[in-house]
Amino acid sequence: MIRIAEIFESVQGEGMLTGTPSLFIRTSGCNLRCWFCDTRYASWEPEGPQQSIEDILEQVDRSRIAHVVLTGGEPMIFEEIGELCAAIRARGKHLTIETAGTVETTGTIGVAPAGEKPDTRDSVQQVDCDLWSISPKLSNSTPIGYAEDTWVRRHDARRYTPHIVESLIARGEYQLKFVVGSILDAEEVLEYLKRLRGWAPERVMLMPRGTTHEELQLQLSWLANWCRSHDLRLCDRQHIHWFGNRRGT
Repeated sequence: MIRIAEIFESVQGEGMLTGTPSLFIRTSGCNLRCWFCDTRYASWEPEGPQQSIEDILEQVDRSRIAHVVLTGGEPMIFEEIGELCAAIRARGKHLTIETAGTVETTGTIGVAPAGEKPDTRDSVQQVDCDLWSISPKLSNSTPIGYAEDTWVRRHDARRYTPHIVESLIARGEYQLKFVVGSILDAEEVLEYLKRLRGWAPERVMLMPRGTTHEELQLQLSWLANWCRSHDLRLCDRQHIHWFGNRRGT
């Protein structure tokens, strides 16, 4: 069973497939607590029913859209995710997995609140997709002042896992998306990349932090030129411009 926040058809607004009609499967639950998360109903306060693989696939089969995006929350925390991915791809769908790149094992990785069962890390996940959309979390994501100290420590201990990001890069097609809200954040991306192996500049994207058109435009006013001067790609959040910051988009 996988907890699902929502399944909906929309248009991909981020990354190399921007503009592509897509079926989004949003899992509910996350091992991180980014303070700026704009899908808190799938992370901080997870919502939605537990659904079987069969129930999810029925909804996939009802859609004529060829591209499926598995997102969250953090989809990689679920033991059954490999089985779901295999079934989606067996149907001839192009599958993108959106992940923070912090999980490569089975078990419940930090979705329980403080005081409940600890993480389990049993074995390597066997998960395949057509595009790994990896969003490593910078120090700007730590929820200081937004969450209790236990979660602040958990988040900071889990967010930086370049060895897992490297393993995902090595599995096939990928893109790296970094959320930045200042030049200091952008400079931290450069430091991160210095320690990361196996990446290509054309696969690295910097995405402005913001949930309104005005916030994004303010960030883009400096970020576009910064990306150009460092030979990295700019990744806007087009779905915000198209639909606003609302569910089902």
